[in-house]
Amino acid sequence: MGHAVIRVDVSEIQIERARELVPGAQFTRGDLAEDRLGAGRSGGSCYGRGMRLVSFRHGSRGSYGSMNDDGSVADVGAVLGGRHADLRSVLAAGALEELAAASLRAPVLEFDSVDLLPPIPEPPRIFCIGINYTAHREETGRVAVAHPTVFVRFASSLVGSGSPLERPRVSEAFDYEGELAVVIGRAGRHIGAGDALAHVAGYSCFNDGSVRDWQRHTSQFTPGKNFDRSGSFGPWIVTEDEIPDPSALALTTRLSGEVMQHSSVDRLIFDIPALIAYLSTFTELQPGDVIATGTPGGVGMAREPQRWMQVDEVVEVEITNIGVLRNVVSQEVGP
Repeated sequence: MGHAVIRVDVSEIQIERARELVPGAQFTRGDLAEDRLGAGRSGGSCYGRGMRLVSFRHGSRGSYGSMNDDGSVADVGAVLGGRHADLRSVLAAGALEELAAASLRAPVLEFDSVDLLPPIPEPPRIFCIGINYTAHREETGRVAVAHPTVFVRFASSLVGSGSPLERPRVSEAFDYEGELAVVIGRAGRHIGAGDALAHVAGYSCFNDGSVRDWQRHTSQFTPGKNFDRSGSFGPWIVTEDEIPDPSALALTTRLSGEVMQHSSVDRLIFDIPALIAYLSTFTELQPGDVIATGTPGGVGMAREPQRWMQVDEVVEVEITNIGVLRNVVSQEVGP
């Protein structure tokens, strides 16, 4: 079989870079044309621009890649898996350009044939920010603070979009918290707020599912925030170049179709640069670290009567220019 001829509207320098990243392929200038993999490629996704990065399971195999404009999935892991095992490895290697170029020759999978995983299935750290919208602070009766409230989640507490959330057997107080997630792409310590966004790989949706009675056992949030499969993250990461001003994003949380939360990200008390600066003061941020930036007002705990997520309900977190994180609530089973 001959090599693919891929036409993209790029500079000669970018063409040479693409030839380095995808050996054997021929790149010429012009509009993206049909190649041996068929139509549906996203011209805007070339060379690290405008990508939606996904991690997924296809049959028994885990992989990663990018979304195509027609809704199919470019299985980049099938091409680059020997060099970069997962998206976290891609970020750590600074290899988004390599991923973008490889997506042009990667196998194409129908979206319905894959199960989405959290975009970074095993983040180094998952930093969660509490009480970071004024409306949420007021509905919970908290006072203003001088520094961000930080706690952590474990990777085992999260599922991807389309997988069921699990309401634990020991509680009915299972609450939603829609949030914007920031994914770190470049390591750094003592990062200034003015440089913070240069360390961001992209953005995603996050449901900081909370077991409220366990959250209130002590002053520490950890137990109520870390029940297995109680939260979700996804459906993908939109690369930072697509979202030059994350404060302009709007977040909506729906439960069984009813809007429960709606806010602009510009209402964060501590904005994204401030959070990155604060976190990087006490620890070096690593590629693949996730920062869940906090939830706006409207949580179920603060409603009258209180509104908990029930089995078989659908919870959705939608953020403009990113997408919809959707999960059905299931009941924990087992001995």
